[in-house]
Amino acid sequence: MARRVVVTGIGILSSIGRNLPETIDSILQSRSGIGKLQHLDTPHKKEFPFAEVPWSNDQLVELAQLTDSEGYSRNALLGVIAAREAFHHARLPHLPPLRTGLISATTVGGMDRCELYFNDFLTNDSKNIYIDVYDCADSTEKIADILHIRDYVTTISTACSSAANAILLGGRMIRSGQLDRVIAGGTEALTTFHVNGFNALKILDKIPCRPFDANRNGITLGEGAAYLVLEAEEAARAGKREILAELTGYGNACEAFHQTASAPDGKGAFLAMERALQVSGTDPSEIDYINAHGTGTDNNDIAEGVAIERLFGKRIPKVSSTKPLTGHMTSAAGSVEAILSILCLTHRLILPNLNFTTQMPELNFTPVTTLIRDIDVKTVLSNSFGFGGNNTSLIFKKTPI
Repeated sequence: MARRVVVTGIGILSSIGRNLPETIDSILQSRSGIGKLQHLDTPHKKEFPFAEVPWSNDQLVELAQLTDSEGYSRNALLGVIAAREAFHHARLPHLPPLRTGLISATTVGGMDRCELYFNDFLTNDSKNIYIDVYDCADSTEKIADILHIRDYVTTISTACSSAANAILLGGRMIRSGQLDRVIAGGTEALTTFHVNGFNALKILDKIPCRPFDANRNGITLGEGAAYLVLEAEEAARAGKREILAELTGYGNACEAFHQTASAPDGKGAFLAMERALQVSGTDPSEIDYINAHGTGTDNNDIAEGVAIERLFGKRIPKVSSTKPLTGHMTSAAGSVEAILSILCLTHRLILPNLNFTTQMPELNFTPVTTLIRDIDVKTVLSNSFGFGGNNTSLIFKKTPI
């Protein structure tokens, strides 16, 4: 019989907070982290808003509790901070050893250091320690070393669905008995490569993003990291620790419609959500809230909205995109939004879709636009859809004590 998978720890770092308490305070105040760039130097810093983590690399080194930060990219620093918080939140240092894995997601990796030191690589050997950080797996290995994880370590890179796929894989490995515990999530730092790439696609909005709005005009890039501690239920209960939620379902579908665009009919999004419901054994009517991928682009919001209407019919759950709060954190978005979805369960909330003003004529539902408190939320669906049509949906449920 498949084992149940529960969440026992979470760690998060983004433009709205350096840890879980600060993040909770920001969402209770509906305080967005979108603003002007402070740390990344790009010709586009005055043209577009961003959701940048408001701490310098030197400040992140202190938060990461590192005595020697040589060879650490911003990507790795963000990941170490969030993963360590999740690790300690679950009280893992005080638990008996179990088969433990780390599944970490990123796409841009340590590009920020490579951009900075590229000329040094060509002309001298003074910065060669940063050559390897370009590899996406570098931040994963550094997190694993700090947390002393050896049983299973791997990196996921499927663009904007990366962190959701890390959680999906972790859940599957626990459910099948291959591991007892997994730290799963993702980390992503803003880079000039990041900014130039999305600008070349002409999908950056010059004002903060407006998901599901008729006048939406693109995404707002963000950065940060988030990790969940997933465990087999019996291991968590044996330790008499708090269970935050249960990961009951997950689904992935790759429609391969286009390199960067979703299929207009929402086929991939529909299949990912449908499969998550099937794995969970959950009826669509049981979903209380959907944390939508909701990027604010013309293509994504139509495709996802059409898929939601096709799957849920006339009974659409409450829907919102939290990207106007945190920006689009690309490879880390799936784990950040999974945590925000879990906070809806634990804090009895529905999060707002900020910046919405005008109904999309193509859709029959309107996203939630203000924070809803003191509402019974039992089951949430979190969507993350990536380039290449790689679509992933996760379902979390409130678990009885």
